[in-house]
Amino acid sequence: MKRSLLLIIIVMSAMNVVAQDEKVNTFTIDASLMTRGELRRGGLPENDEGNSEGKAAFILARTRLGVSYERPIISARITAQHNGVWGQSGKGSFNLYEAWAQLTARNGMFARVGRQVLSYDDERIIGSNDWAMAAMYHDLLKLGIEREQHRFHVFAAYNQNAVSVNGGTKYVNGDKPYKTMQGAWYHYAPRKVPIGISLLFMNTGMQGADDSDDDVDRTYHQQLFGTYVRYAPQRWSVEGSFYYQTGKNEYKTPIRAWMMSYKGEYRPSRQWALRVGYDYLSGDKKFAVPPGGGLGLIRHDVIRGFSPVYGSHHKFYGAMDFFYLSTYINGFTPGLQNLYCGVSYQPIERLTLDGAYHYFATATSLEDKGLNRTLGHEMELQVGFQIIKEVKVSAGYTYMHGSKTMEHLKRVDTDRNLHWAWLSLNVSPRIFTTKW
Repeated sequence: MKRSLLLIIIVMSAMNVVAQDEKVNTFTIDASLMTRGELRRGGLPENDEGNSEGKAAFILARTRLGVSYERPIISARITAQHNGVWGQSGKGSFNLYEAWAQLTARNGMFARVGRQVLSYDDERIIGSNDWAMAAMYHDLLKLGIEREQHRFHVFAAYNQNAVSVNGGTKYVNGDKPYKTMQGAWYHYAPRKVPIGISLLFMNTGMQGADDSDDDVDRTYHQQLFGTYVRYAPQRWSVEGSFYYQTGKNEYKTPIRAWMMSYKGEYRPSRQWALRVGYDYLSGDKKFAVPPGGGLGLIRHDVIRGFSPVYGSHHKFYGAMDFFYLSTYINGFTPGLQNLYCGVSYQPIERLTLDGAYHYFATATSLEDKGLNRTLGHEMELQVGFQIIKEVKVSAGYTYMHGSKTMEHLKRVDTDRNLHWAWLSLNVSPRIFTTKW
């Protein structure tokens, strides 16, 4: 009797293990719908002839539908994306936002190939840029290994306009600004110390026409390398980064640019958070001029204007996106200084209030003696409420008082008082999931 009972227990246990092991396949369908209405008073003009009209109001919309499959060793995801403006003529923009497959070994090694999002550290250099409706994605191969304390990724991309046997490797006006890209990222997070240290290297190759013959294409390369560190013990945190750029631009001019950032945050309680920070991005004192020259302009010997390449710029350099999402007049790059402070308050669990102040200035002094470095002052207010897990509503208001320098370099409205308000609804339901 005892033997029979023991045998039954063993068989039932074995069946349970088999049943658990059999359910290793997971299939999920999810969606993401973001709708954002914006009202602007003042800002960048549509052209260089004059100021923009008094007010602008529009509603942006983005819809994503994603399908995921996962089991031990292999996983895959495909996400379709459409974005546009309410009432827009035509069909807006429709594309594949994600389309990748990944193989993962038990020791943490993996290989992912296809269209995917790259997001590293605080997303200052390379990130999803999810605020923008089109967001950011890359077609590439990514290899890596992830352990408890160490994470190491390498990635490589090669872009082409179309399949062309006789067209060479020309890449012009493509979906990405680069022809080729290679990079490596390493992150170290020790067990007993609340610190994270990252190293990043990137090499991007862009194509431009040779001056002697527009039909002769060449690739010019630019390199970026640097580090990001975050230390977060208990109620306060400190983070900082430093990156350096080198290489050449399309006119074979050497690049020697750099940036640094610092941010400190203190949480006196679970409801309050105070922060202060400073960003410095190097710039040029003169306009970039092609080798042929320009009337009254002097050509650079070295380019010192830093480019934060493929980062999520909206979260760093002011909510109005005047910097690094739009250019200065004639492509001038005097750099940027961003001194800011802010406070966040969470009165209840699902409600967050946030306020911030930015002081903007150029990194370099300007040759026009009538202009100083100050670009302007920006004040931001934002509120977010998580209605349920899948639904969040947010709203914000930003006021910027621009300086004479801002008016001259950006050609913003002459009254220099700029207003922007927005209201956003994000709905991200998981439609279906099953395991077998």
